[in-house]
Formats: sequence, structure tokens, C-alpha cells
Amino acid sequence: MNEQSIFLESLEIESDGARRDFLRESCPDTAMRSRIERLLLVQQKVGGFMEEPAASDAAADVFGSDLPFEEVGASIGPYKLLEQIGEGGMGVVYMAAQQTPVKRKVAIKVIKPGMDTKQVIARFEAERQALALMDHPNIARVVDAGATESGRPYFVMELVRGIPLTDYCQREALGLEQRLALFVDVCHAVQHAHLRGIIHRDIKPSNVMVTLHDGISVVKMIDFCVAKAMNQQLTEKTLFTNYSQMIGTPLYMSPEQAEMSGLDVDTRSDIYSLGVLLYEILTETTPFEQQRLKEAGYDEMRRIIREEEPPRASTRVSTLQNQSQTLSDQRRTNLAQLGRALRSELDWIVVKALEKNRNRRYQSAREFADDVKRYQQGQPVEAFPPSALYQLQKIIRRNRALVASLTMAFLLMVAATAVSSVFALRAHRAEEVAESALLRAETKGDIAAAISSFLSDELLGQAQSLCQRGTGSAAS
Repeated sequence: MNEQSIFLESLEIESDGARRDFLRESCPDTAMRSRIERLLLVQQKVGGFMEEPAASDAAADVFGSDLPFEEVGASIGPYKLLEQIGEGGMGVVYMAAQQTPVKRKVAIKVIKPGMDTKQVIARFEAERQALALMDHPNIARVVDAGATESGRPYFVMELVRGIPLTDYCQREALGLEQRLALFVDVCHAVQHAHLRGIIHRDIKPSNVMVTLHDGISVVKMIDFCVAKAMNQQLTEKTLFTNYSQMIGTPLYMSPEQAEMSGLDVDTRSDIYSLGVLLYEILTETTPFEQQRLKEAGYDEMRRIIREEEPPRASTRVSTLQNQSQTLSDQRRTNLAQLGRALRSELDWIVVKALEKNRNRRYQSAREFADDVKRYQQGQPVEAFPPSALYQLQKIIRRNRALVASLTMAFLLMVAATAVSSVFALRAHRAEEVAESALLRAETKGDIAAAISSFLSDELLGQAQSLCQRGTGSAAS
């Protein structure tokens, strides 16, 4: 695996501990690892592709490329670059002014200098094609595509002036109903993508922006760079995921994404990520704590995602006592009222979306949205609390080793009890036999005593009487 490939795979791993483990295993060359780590330090300042730009020459320094970034003020086709507004793992985003055939502001994403490997170009073109397939008011539209004079591909999309969904909810102190309304719009956008055969695979707040259109909050989904086509190739170039490469962001990743097994990832993986997003909208935190996943090793992080059950949303809110005033201000309600609002139906909805078993999740984003709307309208929701038997089965599956040990101990205890019972029964029977024998012995003893008494008292007495009579007769 070459240096660029290792770097690209490292970008997909957000946990520092997991990334260090991956680099140690994949990059024994310390000098190479040092160069990659330098670039990763720069990339830590970079989030989604609409966030603040980082240092622009790091990629060229690390990989030895002398190709410059496009300069602000330069033109790419009919687009004049006005400002660099974002930088992701493989592309740089500019705000640009389109001159012809219409005048408007757009966002133009250009592949990074020195990053134009076959793998990166394939992923870049996959994102471009994925966006081109979709036409939805809650998904950023692609309006053009092409290549720079140096041959690096770019695509142009509508300019989204917004902030991540969770930040917007906090900044505007949105109430529960407003948050749920925005979330339903996100579900509709994801449903549209799924109907076009596109799985996003990286749904998270930084990829769900909120902007204002005539004073109305509008959700815009962006960044389909790890999107997957279900029914067709996105590009003429084959796009493969490298063996053992984990795609997505761990905090929002479905168990099947973390498992990296032969199980194919389908649209229900996005449903899980939507469940995490809803959880965060409701509680201001993710199901699994970010710091814990960050400090966990690569394998431990995957185990947590696959096996552990996060606390329910209402439970998590009740434990955030140190943040109660902040939450109250952000939600325009107190912590107790928020906990009561989340309990029951909303808890059930989130639990259903976060099921480890994807067959028990909502089977489509539309189904998920419909259940949220049923809650908003005061109608019975489709989600319901899992049965006690199902919860017991999940506990057994999560604690197989412990359950096996307890089962073995129980069987040994039963076996020991059975053996003890057999010995006790035999001892009891032996005691009965002994008592019967003693009784018989006692009875025989009584008979013998009676005979002895009879012989000594009756017969001997009669003999003495006869002897006395005979003596008397002789004297006379």
C-alpha cells in the first residue's frame, strides 16, 4: 500500500487511537508515517467540505507535489474564484461567481493537487455523479462539471450558506417541534437519494446544513463523497473500497459498517445514522460519547458500535445535570419537562432506528419520517418498546461468555444436587432398613424376655409348688 493510499484510509478513521493503530500496522516505515501524521495534523482542522479552510500547501509538502492550488481571482471556465470556503480529504471548495450564461454565486469543488490518484478521482467522480442523479430541495444541486486546464476534475453546485444542523438548533434555541420538523426534511432528502439508488453512508451534522430562504429554515444535504450506488456504477471507473477499510464516521456509523464483514451495506445503514442524528438533535449529545470512542482502540471502537446498547434519549438527558441550564436555555424548557417529552414514544422511535439488527429498524427513511410525524400529530406511533423476551435475548447475545459460564455453573449445581439427593435417598432407605431391623430385634428381644419370664416365673413357680406338696405328703 503506497503513502497516499494509507493517508486516504487514515482520513476515514476519526478516532485518534484507532488511527494510530492503523498507521502502526500499515506503515512500518517511521519516516513515511511521520509525513502522514504531519498531514493528518493539518486535516484535523478540516471537517465537512463547507467548513473553514486549513493550510493549503500541506498536501504538496507531504507528497512532494509542486502543483499549486487554484488562486483566488483565477477563473475555471466561466467561474471566477472569489474565496476558498472549505477543504476536505480530497477536494478544495471555493465560492465562485458564474459569469455566463447566468450570473450567480456557486460553490465549486476541485480535486486537490497531488491527490489525483485513480482511487481519489474515482471517489470524486462518484460524488459528482451521485449529486447529479438527484433533484430535491433538501439536497445541494450539481449545476455543472468539468476539468481544469491541468486535468483535475471539478464540479459546481449551488452555494449553500448555512451551518450544521445541530449547531443551528442550538444557536436558534429551537424547540422540540421545530427540531423534529427539520429532521423530517432530512429524512425526505435521504429517501430521495435512496429512490435514486444512492446510499449516503456518512450522514452527520456537518453534512446536513441549514440555510435560510426568505426567512424559512431549509435543510441542505451535502458531501456524498463516500456514497454507494445500489443498482449501478456511479462512474465508468470502478470504485472499490479497500479491504478492511471502514467507511464513514464512527460516531454515526451503523453496526454493519463497523463490522466490515460479508454483510452488504444497504439503505438501512443510513437509517441508523439518521437515528444517531435524531438522538443528537434531542439530547445535544451522541449515543456513544465522543471522547470514549476517540480513546478506544480500533477493535474496541468497532466492538462498542456493534455490541453495546446506548442509554435511551430520556435517560441520557436526565444524567446531564451539569448541563441542565445550558440545555434549558437551548430548548426553552427545563430538564424535567424535556425528559418527560422524550419518554415513551420518542424514546421508542429512536430505539427502533438504532437497532443493531437492521431487520428491526425502520425499513425506509419515509417510514422513519412518517412515525415522527405521527408523534407530532398525537397519533399512535409504529415503534413500540421491545418485549422482555427480546431484551433478554439481546442480553444473552451481548454476554455469551458470561452466560455460558453461568449455565455451566448452574448445570454443575443441578448435577451436584441430583447426586446429593441420590445419596440422601439411599441414606434414608438405609436408615429405614436399620430401624426396621432394630424394631424386629427389639420385638424378638421382648419375646425372649417374655419366654424367660414365663419360664422363670410360671414354670419354676409351679415346680416349686409341686415340690412343696410332695414334701408335705411324705411327712404325714
